Formats: sequence, C-alpha cells, structure tokens
Amino acid sequence: MLTKGNKRFAFWAFLCLLILACPKITAKAEYSRLHLDPFNGGVASFIDPSVLQANEEATETLESVKITDVAPEEESNLVMANVQSVLNVREAPNVESNKLGLLYKDCGGTIVERGDGWTKIKTGNLIGWCSNDYLFFGEEANQVANEVGTTLASCKSGAYRLRREPTDEAEILGFVAKGEELEVVGISEDNWVCVDYEGENGYVPAEAVSIRFVIDHGETMDEIKAREKAEREAKKALITNYGAATVGADDTMLLAALIQCEAGGESYEGQLAVGAVVMNRVRSAAYPDNVYGVIYASGQFTPAAAGKVDQVYLSGRIRESCIKAAEEAIAGNTNVGAACHFRRDNGTRDGVVIGHHVFF
Repeated sequence: MLTKGNKRFAFWAFLCLLILACPKITAKAEYSRLHLDPFNGGVASFIDPSVLQANEEATETLESVKITDVAPEEESNLVMANVQSVLNVREAPNVESNKLGLLYKDCGGTIVERGDGWTKIKTGNLIGWCSNDYLFFGEEANQVANEVGTTLASCKSGAYRLRREPTDEAEILGFVAKGEELEVVGISEDNWVCVDYEGENGYVPAEAVSIRFVIDHGETMDEIKAREKAEREAKKALITNYGAATVGADDTMLLAALIQCEAGGESYEGQLAVGAVVMNRVRSAAYPDNVYGVIYASGQFTPAAAGKVDQVYLSGRIRESCIKAAEEAIAGNTNVGAACHFRRDNGTRDGVVIGHHVFF
C-alpha cells in the first residue's frame, strides 16, 4: 500500500521528470480530479530556477527539486481545505446561505474571488463560497498539495510492457493499455519511471509515458447523492456467499493476523473485505489453493514479507473483530464480490471503496 510518504516521493519524482522531459503541463478539470496548471499558479510551477541547470544527480537523488516561496506578483491561485473532515461550500459568503456542496479534507480548488472573510472557489463542478478560516492559501496550500497529491503516468501510444526492473531485459510484469493511468512511485537513475501496478513496482521508460500531478476536489450536493446511491447499490450486489472452505484453526488465526496487519484500524466491513480477498484467491486457479500459500506468496502482502504477520500470529494478541472477519470470510462470505486485489485508495483505481482501501 502507498503511504503519504510515497506520495511525497512521487511528487518529487514527477517534478524531476518534468525537468528532464516535460517542457509544458496542460491542465483541465474533469471527473474527481483537479489538474494543476503551472501557468496558472499550480503547484508544479513553483520550481527553484537553479534546478533547471544541468544536474546529473537529479533523477537519482530527487532532492534538487523543491517548492520555493512565491513572489507576491506570482501568488498561487491554489486553495486547499483546512479541515479535519468536510467544509461547506455555500451559495453566498455567509453561513445562512444555501449549501451547494462539500470540499473534503485533502481536497483543493482554485480561487475565483477572494474576500476578507470568504473566498469563492472552483473545485470540480462545484463553484461557491468558503470561509477563509477553513482554507489554506499560498505556500501553505502548496505544501498540503505536495503531501496529498498524486502523480500519475499514462502510456502515450499502444500497450506497453511493464518490467520488474528498470531494464529492457527484465521480466515482464504486465501490460498497460494506452491511456491507462498508474501511480508514480519514483524514477530510476536510468530515466525509467517506477509505477505501482496492482501492489507491485513496475518500470516503464520515461519517454513512453505522460505525467500529470492531480489532487482531489469537492462535490456538488447532487453529485454526492448520486454517488452514495450508486455505492449502496454496488455494495448490495457484491454481498454473497461462495461456500465455506475447509481449513484448520491455524489458518483461521493466520488469516486473522493478516487482517489485523492490513486493516486493523478499519471498520469491520473493511476487515471482512481483506479476508474475502484472501479467500477469493484461495478459490482462484491463479493462486495457491490454501490460506498459507496465498498470504506468503512472493511479493503479495507486505506485512507477511516483512515478518509482521508472524509476530502478530505468534503473540496471540489478535483482535476479536479480526478473528470474526477471518471466520466469516472462510465461511464464504464476501462484501467485495470476487475481488482478488486491494490497495490504499487514492482515487486512481476503480473498485469498491471501503474505508481507506479500494478492492478490485
């Protein structure tokens, strides 16, 4: 799963690749993403001019690219939510006016009109007024965007082979179709872009992909209602039972330990979903036909490879909710259909979103 640290690293990687191969970034707003325009105050435009000089270590260290202070005449029009949950976006600059939509934590937009106490913003399809007390502006907005934004890579033409290592001779990990977007993890010293491919690192030559940096945006009230209705209907269709699997007590506790490592802080629904993914793999011909084999398959579950699952299993201190989720998943129950993968949700992967994970 990608962490906030990965996202920061991916942002630096994006900026480095920008210097090496991208003279211009185009910008547009669509769907659930805000595209930052470097010629209109976007985060990607505030680059230390010294970085533009030749630097042989740029792609290796990714430390020579940085966001710098913006001169007053070049003040950014980027704005980010300064809230723990959601911020109301209103029709007029006062708390009595109609609520047009919501701007969520870690989401942003652009300034339409800035006042002393309220600012009119555009975020996705939502245009309205927000209290300045709950917004980040200028350098603070840039810093937040750096932390939470996502750098995406898409192939310019045709399907492209993803390699397990940054070399043409490396094993093929998979294929990416034209236009399909993957999250950037970093850039190798040989100018290969490292992307997240179904939980594994894959490599593609930098010249074969287009790069863009995006942040999430808010929703109108109509969009919220439509999304919530679609989510309810989709989840109902995914709740089913595939029949109980025959396992031993050790398998149940091992699965519970993995669930605790991967989703211990999630809701019970999220914990069951992780267990269901494991059992869906057990039932699939593409994976080992037992719980242990699926959990410890090479390159699949990071906590298992790192020894954390073993530690939790041997300690015996496994939460009751995780044990219950393991038992229910082994009994054949799933709330994510036949999904065999999950990852931390960052808005770039279609699937069933439960808590902080997307299942696909």
